[in-house]
Amino acid sequence: MPVRMLAVHCPDWPTLAAGIGPEVPAAVVEANRVVTATAAARAAGVLPGLRRRDAQGRCPQLRLLAADSDRDARVFEPVVAAVETVVPGAEVTRPGDCLVPVRGAARYFGAEALVIAQIRGAVAAVAGNCRIGIADGPFAAGLAGRLGETVPAGASAGFLAGLPVELVDRPELAGLLRRLGLPTLGAFAALPAAQVLDRFGPDGALVHRLARGDDERLPEPRVVPSDLTVDTLLDPPADTVEQVVFTARRLAEDCHAKLLAAGLACARVAIEAETENGERLRRVWRHDGPLTAAAITDRIRWQLDGWLSAAALASEASRAAPPGTGYGPGSAGTGHGPTAGVTWIRVVPEDLLAADGRQLGLWGEPGAADGRVRRALDRVQGLLGPEAVLTAEVRGGRDPATAVRLVPWGEPRGPRDATEADRAGAPWPGRLPAPAPATVLTEPRPALLLDAAGEPVVVSGRTVATKAPAWLAVDGRPPVRVTGWAGPWPADERWWEPSGRRRARFQLTTEDGDARLLFVEGGRWWWEASYG
Repeated sequence: MPVRMLAVHCPDWPTLAAGIGPEVPAAVVEANRVVTATAAARAAGVLPGLRRRDAQGRCPQLRLLAADSDRDARVFEPVVAAVETVVPGAEVTRPGDCLVPVRGAARYFGAEALVIAQIRGAVAAVAGNCRIGIADGPFAAGLAGRLGETVPAGASAGFLAGLPVELVDRPELAGLLRRLGLPTLGAFAALPAAQVLDRFGPDGALVHRLARGDDERLPEPRVVPSDLTVDTLLDPPADTVEQVVFTARRLAEDCHAKLLAAGLACARVAIEAETENGERLRRVWRHDGPLTAAAITDRIRWQLDGWLSAAALASEASRAAPPGTGYGPGSAGTGHGPTAGVTWIRVVPEDLLAADGRQLGLWGEPGAADGRVRRALDRVQGLLGPEAVLTAEVRGGRDPATAVRLVPWGEPRGPRDATEADRAGAPWPGRLPAPAPATVLTEPRPALLLDAAGEPVVVSGRTVATKAPAWLAVDGRPPVRVTGWAGPWPADERWWEPSGRRRARFQLTTEDGDARLLFVEGGRWWWEASYG
């Protein structure tokens, strides 16, 4: 018998998590495209999938926000805690959406409608308005939650039939189905299951089952290993998410490796933690397909961030509250999270299913060397801290020194805010052509560029070199003959401000085999970077 599930959906959650209300025209942008927009922005014609500049053209007062999944998950934790004050056992599907079994609660309160009213009131206290839906099975319930509908028992297949295929959150599959003339879940569900598996593979077969309203896992005649869980102790206890980033990644990779060794995958993962004060925490994250190691890592990090952020808020409230209010030192906290640092983390894979087959390489398991490197870097971070291992990330800019940012190993990469997203996507006139320099000096060093007569090379106001470069001297060393050069590449930055800079760059090779990048500013030459 299908499980009756209640789904809570917070519309436009990424904007709400950023503190923007529906009345403000705002949009979350990722990869230069709108992924979420507020009600006010949609009324002005700003829709998901629209390019950033097109969105700004439709709504000049549009406020742009960079996508931040960590923030979305962290702010959503109090919402899930509020749901669990009414019905226990909530499962998070994504930041902004959660599920909870409703059959027992409906018996307790007397009707499903009364459960909806109770949860709506609890969520309204922490997140404002939300949509709530009920249906048979997690998939149908999730879509019912988005639409705010209660689907009668046994009617999930009919409810799903008229919905567009884009709601399965698989853009490539949805686009293919559209091109094949299958625009709805009902049209896809009508195809024979065997042909769907042949044509679309295991993931397509899973979506086909979901479209038919069959949300239960197929029984597998296999013996499930007795222990697929992984855990770790934290000493000292962690009270910030930065302290557990590498631990979360190691736990996720160990858990995923255990599953693969058993020929399994999981569609749910339970994250458990214990604090210094003895509090036991548990949250379940659900997915409609197999979770990868990276997906498990994200969910562990998001959940720990939510718990630890709640602990920090509880600590601040405890210090700020006057004596005798029940929230002073020694009180139990707000009830939405731990009151102390985390000392123990456990990851439990649930909802097990057979792993898809993989073709191994001729010389062993693909990615084995990468796994060893990741584990080695994780150990270094564990000994020396997250900042001990940095990786380079290319971003926007004309200056080679500012076009690269160092990010701690394992940290999310990409623009940190809307301004940085705009920087990365800007055309940057005057930017150097490829290839980029291999080494950028921390501080530019003085240089001298001479023509064949031994006179300094000058770049005019029209960015034209007076003579061809013939000799180069850097750091007071003897001049070396120039064998090839390109430039000048002018860069006139923020000319309207007193702090603006006007420079011209040259790429040069010398007879000693070196390739260098120089720039001239204020009549002086500087060695900025090297290509070798």
